[in-house]
Amino acid sequence: MNILTSPAALSLNPDDIQIMGILNVTPDSFSDGGQFTQLDSALRQVEQMITNGVSIIDIGGESTRPGALDVSESDEINRTIPVLKAIKQHFDVAVSIDTSKAGVMAEAINAGVDLINDVRALQNEGCLAVVANSDLPVCLMHMQGLPRTMQANPQYADLITDIEGFFLQRIAACEQAGIDKSRLILDPGFGFGKTVEQNYQLLAQLSRFKPLGLPILSGTSRKSMIGKLLNREVAERLSGSITTAILAVQNGASIVRVHDVRETMDALKILTLTHSF
Repeated sequence: MNILTSPAALSLNPDDIQIMGILNVTPDSFSDGGQFTQLDSALRQVEQMITNGVSIIDIGGESTRPGALDVSESDEINRTIPVLKAIKQHFDVAVSIDTSKAGVMAEAINAGVDLINDVRALQNEGCLAVVANSDLPVCLMHMQGLPRTMQANPQYADLITDIEGFFLQRIAACEQAGIDKSRLILDPGFGFGKTVEQNYQLLAQLSRFKPLGLPILSGTSRKSMIGKLLNREVAERLSGSITTAILAVQNGASIVRVHDVRETMDALKILTLTHSF
């Protein structure tokens, strides 16, 4: 277990632990909507996250919270690409784009993005081709349904087996499109079409995806799975976010996607030191 504590090149080694810092440039994200829609505030946040040891900055221009409304491709491009270009100009840090639109992916690739992070796992029109025409890694996330409806009574025959089957199908689709398996990261999609109980089962059994041989990304930060269990509002979910991040790493996650970089890094340093003995 090796934690990367500086913004070095993006690693796809499952044994390297990295923090992905969330930068939402949206007015309506569930936790920090509207805080970083101005370029200067976004860059200050990026600088702080780098100081705190982040490895990847994840830019999102469309909220995927339950019930979220769609954003047009042009609006998403206008929100994200200027921020992406400014980050690449001012900082030496890996940057990912959190999008499910082929046009946004293409613009981000032209602007120098390092990773595509897609909650739809390249299922939308044109996305496979755009990524195949690049040499970038891509994160494939599992989601049952769509953001507007995904929390309406999600059901599975067998949670882990169903998600694993989805991953195998998407890996095969990527390989058929010319995207080598070595470029893939898997995200089981905490909070995306899962009940509270299913989310915690997924967290407990995350290691069952390790035989797929790919890095696993975990994103539980400030989510309702924490709020509903602990009866905490979004601003009161720090301890739950850190705990779930540590459990995810212990159970096989290589990348943890978080809002609170400094506090998560503190916890990871303790975890990795104790694992060294």
